[in-house]
Amino acid sequence: MNTRSTHSARAEAVSEPAARRIIEAACRSLENDEPAPGLAQLAEAAGLSRWHFQRLFKRRLGVTPKQYLNALRAQRLKASLQPGGSITDAVYAAGFGSPSRVYESARRMLGMSPGAYRDGGQGLRIRRAVAQSRLGLLLVAATEAGICAIEFGEEEGELLERLARRFPRAASLEPDEVLRGYVERIVAAVEAGAELSGLPLDIRGTAFQHTVWRALQNIPAGGTRTYSELAEAIGRPGAARAVARACASNPLAVAVPCHRAVGKDGGLTGYRWGLERKKALLEREASRAAEGSEKEG
Repeated sequence: MNTRSTHSARAEAVSEPAARRIIEAACRSLENDEPAPGLAQLAEAAGLSRWHFQRLFKRRLGVTPKQYLNALRAQRLKASLQPGGSITDAVYAAGFGSPSRVYESARRMLGMSPGAYRDGGQGLRIRRAVAQSRLGLLLVAATEAGICAIEFGEEEGELLERLARRFPRAASLEPDEVLRGYVERIVAAVEAGAELSGLPLDIRGTAFQHTVWRALQNIPAGGTRTYSELAEAIGRPGAARAVARACASNPLAVAVPCHRAVGKDGGLTGYRWGLERKKALLEREASRAAEGSEKEG
């Protein structure tokens, strides 16, 4: 048997517990080792070919090892970009080898230039609108890259203040036709308990948060997952509390359906926009799913 065939056989034989251990070990290495290991090193440590290791990693986390590492570095860069601080120092502290490479990919990582991020979003243009829904007022805000905030609230001033705290120096603009279209789709999804997909999202967080948020988006409308089940799904068993924190940090209500995450006993634990809203969203989605099943039957 040649080397590729041997690795292929090993990959096919990887059990679920072994796969979790492999992914956990790879994530720890990417998070803690300096210099960060490359694909070949990670695959060798797992006893798999590079191709099969990358395939396993992406299947479990939804991103490649390189994308996971870049997300980690982007988060470190955000933490290092302090007002008045050196951008170059922040770039190197985050683990990037070249400032020029960071500037080339800054919009993808930060949604703006490193300098604008350091200065509280200075130069960033955010359009925002507040609309009425059956669950109260709903704020929708978007940058040029996509929707950056979907929030429920009681008062318009409170919603706008939250957005201003996130982007203190960004230019706040009135909605255009594109944003109004987003708002209509989001409100319609809330009213009907329908799936919401296909919207451009500008969502910023750690690599772990992004992994959890992708797992949430894989839960179909009408369904739920416990925090422990989500932790298992992303290859991080035992990280249920961290998963719950990632759900609580989600800035995009409904689009990233953190309301579908429930406690171990199925109870409605935790929702940053209120348990009554969480209950209402789940009930409407379950009702719609049941109606769809009856029609198919």
